[in-house]
Amino acid sequence: MEIDLTAFHFLRPAWLWLLVPAILLPVCWFRRNDVRSRWRNIIAPELLEHLIVGGKARRGMQPVHTLALLIGLGAVAVAGPTWQQERPPFNQDKAPLVVVLELARSMDATDVAPTRIERAKQKVLDLANARKGARTGLVVFASTAHLVVPPTEDPAMLSLYVPALSPSLMPRDGKNAAAGLDVAERLLAHDPAAGTIVFISDGFDESGTDAFVQKAKQSRHQLLWLAVGTENGGPIRGADGAIAMDPEGRPLTGAFDANAIRKITHAADIPLASLRADDDDIVWVERRAQTFLAEAEESKIVPRWKEAGYWLVFALIAVALWCFRRGWTVKWLPVVLLSLAFSAAPREAQAAGWNWIDLFATHDQQGRWHFERGDFKAASQRFEDPMWKGRAQYLAGDYQGALESFSRLKTAQANFYIGNTLAHLKDYAGAMLAYDNALKQQHVFPQAVANRDLMRKLLIAEQEKPEDGEEADQPDQTKADKKDNNGQKMLVHDQRPAEDIWMRNLNTSPAAFLHQRFAQEAGAAP
Repeated sequence: MEIDLTAFHFLRPAWLWLLVPAILLPVCWFRRNDVRSRWRNIIAPELLEHLIVGGKARRGMQPVHTLALLIGLGAVAVAGPTWQQERPPFNQDKAPLVVVLELARSMDATDVAPTRIERAKQKVLDLANARKGARTGLVVFASTAHLVVPPTEDPAMLSLYVPALSPSLMPRDGKNAAAGLDVAERLLAHDPAAGTIVFISDGFDESGTDAFVQKAKQSRHQLLWLAVGTENGGPIRGADGAIAMDPEGRPLTGAFDANAIRKITHAADIPLASLRADDDDIVWVERRAQTFLAEAEESKIVPRWKEAGYWLVFALIAVALWCFRRGWTVKWLPVVLLSLAFSAAPREAQAAGWNWIDLFATHDQQGRWHFERGDFKAASQRFEDPMWKGRAQYLAGDYQGALESFSRLKTAQANFYIGNTLAHLKDYAGAMLAYDNALKQQHVFPQAVANRDLMRKLLIAEQEKPEDGEEADQPDQTKADKKDNNGQKMLVHDQRPAEDIWMRNLNTSPAAFLHQRFAQEAGAAP
């Protein structure tokens, strides 16, 4: 083993102070037990040597020597001698990415075949598939901004909603990119990894330049911009596939405001590229996202040194075994060994928000204690395990937080809880897809089968009676009785009664669901 003496140091040098008693202990012991020093001032030196009996026979290895050696070796071992750095474990999680897609009326222009919005939607799906398990989310904006899919590792979730997107879903037309940035920032606010936000648009409302630039420069995430459109613009295609006309019978044209995009990206220092027919734009986004994550993580990495003190454990064991020689008294040995064992135990760095209880229980143990006592909000704040954290958030009513926690896992149980969470968020089509994913991973899963089958029956019932006019019951009005599918409420039991799913206000398509939700959110917005 090669030792670089220029890098040699101790990680915990304070422990080396134990070398002082290790050296002084034998000296003090000999001074105390030296017969000559006791009688030197009383008996003449020439007579003293002849009067001492057996003094030379005790000059061999004594228990005090082994005690001093154990203390010295233990001090050096616990001090952490090191001369090599070690790289931290490879983090398989890629940078979280949120696409902020414009759904203004001009995105239906046909200058980019087949239309700008169709090309942009295909790029969103291509980007999610190319990231191979990394978390990708989607936000759309026009006059207002709305979340479509939170960051997820499952491209199927995006595949469910992206095809349904169109400018007609938005409550009002506009190009309020600042609102889209706000929603994306909230999605990534609690993510420990450095994220990337990708705007896809054909223009920018310059009235909001100052607000957008201020928010963009304050963001800790990387912002990228993909412009879609051609210089001359193109006619806008309506929902029926025909060219849209203005009241005077002239074709409506979707402009491409390249100058506004250049100005805002230059003012906010945002890298700019164009949406292309090939995959160069996807590669560009991926490379920049990964580079930004690597640079951000590198700045956070604290140098980790490879400890070599554990090699001294073998020497400590050899010395300890030597202490069991016949005739030796080693009453101090258990105390020394226990002290060294506790001292040499690795200590984790203190996390933010440290509490005295951390000395006695891990964060997950503390979260379990709150969970078993029904304090789910406190439990969600203590849990670090994503499954338990998500369950606590779920039972506390924080469904968005629960969805983010469950999305970090790829297990059948996690997909089952994603389905339950989406059901509480009234996204029943997404819940059905999540149950299917759970059953792909775990074929014997009766709860997932029951929930999926129930939603399939309700889909059929809703299609047969699209307007039953009955008001849905509130989810807190829990009843134990199941009722039929004729417009009545249904209760699906999970493993816990507290995690029942109420199936109500069912939407027959992702487009209808998004249109209704966007309208509600826009109406509630100030």
